[in-house]
Order: sequence, then structure tokens, then C-alpha cells
Amino acid sequence: MTTLRLRPEDPADIGPIHRVLAAAFARPDVATPPEVGLVDELRGSDAWLPELAMVAEYGGEVVGYALLTRVRVRSDEHTAPALALGPVAVAPHRQRIGLGTAVVQAALDAATELGERLVVVLGAPAYYRRFGFARGDRMGLTSPWSGLGEPWQALVLPPASSGDGPPPTGEVLFPAAWSRV
Repeated sequence: MTTLRLRPEDPADIGPIHRVLAAAFARPDVATPPEVGLVDELRGSDAWLPELAMVAEYGGEVVGYALLTRVRVRSDEHTAPALALGPVAVAPHRQRIGLGTAVVQAALDAATELGERLVVVLGAPAYYRRFGFARGDRMGLTSPWSGLGEPWQALVLPPASSGDGPPPTGEVLFPAAWSRV
């Protein structure tokens, strides 16, 4: 029986993560998909949260990846922390068996345990709805991608304590690395 292990990435995973991202996002018009560079840039930035960079290891091989990094939500009153989900990737030879769902859920569970409140993503609504994501613009969130409608999504995580207020609303500010994807 093949074992699935979900865990934060470690330094030895960088090469395998590159391979998973390159295979999952492969396009004939680019040698290296921009998602590979995005992860490297985020890894070297203040947005990086190592405990929220999750790998799926299946049969001892890194075959999936889900990354949550720090973003900020700016309102008229203040700026609040939030997270951006992405990139999410599964090696093509291991897709459609639930590994993507498992690694995303592991990342979201880890964020909940850390007391995070809000996650945004730009992606396929049918896929991300299974985790509870809904249209971000209807939750009072804007971004460079909010004009895309349904693919701009957000998820409110369970509060860490009953005294936590509502999740932030306003403009989501992404690290500069996101502008190059």
C-alpha cells in the first residue's frame, strides 16, 4: 500500500518542488513556467511562512504542493494580515486521485491552527468551492484580479477564539513577485 504523507516542505524538497511545478504548469511557449520563479521569489521574501508551504509525498516521492504566503488587506482604517493560496500543483502522473485536495486541505488546516482568518485565491471556482471558497468581490475584497469575477475567491477560516471579529475587507495587497506571474 502506498502511503500519502502531508508535511511542510524542507530544504531537500526544493528540487522536487521545482519539478512538480514545472510539470504541472508546463507550456510550450516557456522553458520554465513562471510559477517556479514565483515560489523561489516568495521563499526569499517577508511573505514566506515556512510552516504553510505544504508538500504531498506519495510513495516517498514529492508529487504535490500547496503554498500559502502572507498578503495584506488594506481598508480605510488599517491593514490586516491574510494569506494567498498558490501555486497549487500535482505532478501530472499523480493527478485526479485526490492529492491536490489533500495538500490544499493540509495547508488550510495548518493556517487555521496558526490562527489565520482569511485566504484568497485566483483559480477554478468548481475546484476551490469544495474547501469553502466563495467570490472574493462579494466578501468586500478587491485585487488586481477581482475584475475576473468568480475565479477571484476568498475563504474565511474558523476564528481562533470567540472574541475574534469579522475577517478583514478592502484591497488585497500582494508581494511584488505576484505581478510577474
